[in-house]
Formats: sequence, structure tokens, C-alpha cells
Amino acid sequence: MARYFIRRALSLIPTLFVIVTLSFFLIRLAPGGPFAREKDVPEFILQNLLKRYHMDEPLGKQYLRYLGDILRWDLGPSFRYRDLSVNEIIDKGLPVSMTLGVTSLVLAVVSGIAVGIISALKQNKWPDYVAVSIAVIGISVPLFVMGPILQLFVGMRWKILPMGQWISVHGIKAIILPALTLSFPYFAYIARLSRASILEVLRSDYIRTARAKGLKESMVVWKHVLKGALLPVVTYLGPAFSGIVVGSVVVETTFLIPGIGRPFVQSALNRDYTLIMGEVIVYSVILIFANLVVDLIYGLLDPRISYK
Repeated sequence: MARYFIRRALSLIPTLFVIVTLSFFLIRLAPGGPFAREKDVPEFILQNLLKRYHMDEPLGKQYLRYLGDILRWDLGPSFRYRDLSVNEIIDKGLPVSMTLGVTSLVLAVVSGIAVGIISALKQNKWPDYVAVSIAVIGISVPLFVMGPILQLFVGMRWKILPMGQWISVHGIKAIILPALTLSFPYFAYIARLSRASILEVLRSDYIRTARAKGLKESMVVWKHVLKGALLPVVTYLGPAFSGIVVGSVVVETTFLIPGIGRPFVQSALNRDYTLIMGEVIVYSVILIFANLVVDLIYGLLDPRISYK
């Protein structure tokens, strides 16, 4: 497994090279630019801005310069946030988004698998119908609706949890409400995946054999069913983790969370080339390593998988 991990880690280099190259040129093919404004900028000011950020150079030279900066992990200055570099923006927002994302994913995984187990074992009974209904609501209702609803009832009317701001203001309680909101669609997908997978495994021959041997139902479920049934859920966790960390812009905006999601969206609207590139690189690294962890977990769940 150690060789496999090293080989996959080394494959990160050419993968990131392709991502950086494609992103660099595709961004610059898009119409507009970081200095485009509704009001025309005087030509001499525009030329000074282009020269300051080396954008008056040929595109190939800009690309080579950017590759050299990346090797030093210098993601460059932000065109929009003039007093901050891309590294500073990411260093400030990424830990917040990671905290929110990891908390949300843990809630989604634990509750989703638990609901999936109950739903599968009580198939076509009222717990199954309730679980499927909740999952459909979670998939159907968008986050920009779910967030304000939870704020209205849990935060304003019932005053159970604080709403708005972050840990520095309300402490650890500030994580709960946005984490519940962000985890809800992922919980719904995991509940449906685990339910379908558990139902399929329950019909397998080796499960019938285990029951015929007189094993307790709890032993059959925990020792035999879950190992095979969790593989589709683990597959989903790779892209889900990266998506839940970087794609939480709606929740971050609704709950005033200073994460990485809002700057990512604003950078695309503002044509902030360096910030777009920096966040694409961070997103790609998170996705690649999440998929690597998923592949390693496969080997723990399924003994038929070996890494050589």
C-alpha cells in the first residue's frame, strides 16, 4: 500500500500541471478582464496596470512566469483585493471552510448511513417511508431556501442556536446551524445510496448463509452487510468532500461565514485571474487527495482489493 500511495501522490504533479495549463489559457480566452469597468479607464492608466501585473507580456511568457511562481507557492497578488495576496486570502478562508465542511460531512455520513440502515431494514414500513421522504426533501430543497428557514425557526423564533457571524463571536455553537444546512443534501444522497446498497447486499447469498448459521441480526448487519454496502457511499465521499469545502458559497453568504466560497465566486465575476487560479489549484488538490483516501479505504472495506 505504501508504494501505491507514493505512486498516486507523484501522479499529482502531472495532473496539477494539466489543470493549471488548461485553466490559465481558458480563463484568458473568456471575454472581459480584471480591469474592465463600466466606466472607461484612461489608456495610460490601463497600460500602467497591465505593466504592473506583467499582463503586457506575451501570453507564453506570462504562463512560464506563473509556473515559476507556483513552484515557490506564490499564487500572486489579487487584482480585486489590492491589499491582499491570493495566498493570504486562501490562508484566511480555507481553514474556516475546512472546519465547516468536515463538520458537515461527518454529520451527513453518520446520519445518512444510520437512516439508510433503518430504512433498508424496515423496507416498506413507516420508518422507510419517513426516511425516503426526508431524503427527497433534502435533494429537492436548495440550500438558499433551507438556510433561511432554519435561521427563521431555529435561530429567530425558537432561539435555540445563534445565527450569523462565526466562532469568534458565538463560539462553537456558531458551527451547528450552518453545518446542519450544508450537510442536508449530502445526508439525503448518502441515505439513499446506503439504503439501496444495503438492500442489494441483504439479498446476497452469503447474508442468507450467515443468517442460516444462527448469527444475530445485529452481527449480520454490522459485520457482514455494512462492509460491502458502504463501498458506493465511500465512492461518493471523494467528490462530496471537495464540493462541500469549496462549494459552500450559499451557506457562507447566508450565515456570514468568512470562508473560501464567496471569494471564489466573486473572483469569477471580477475576472480576478490569480485568485481564480489559486482556488482552482486548492480545489484540485483537495479533490485528488480525497479520491486517494477513498481508494485506500476501499482496501480496508473489501479484502478482494489489493494495492501492488
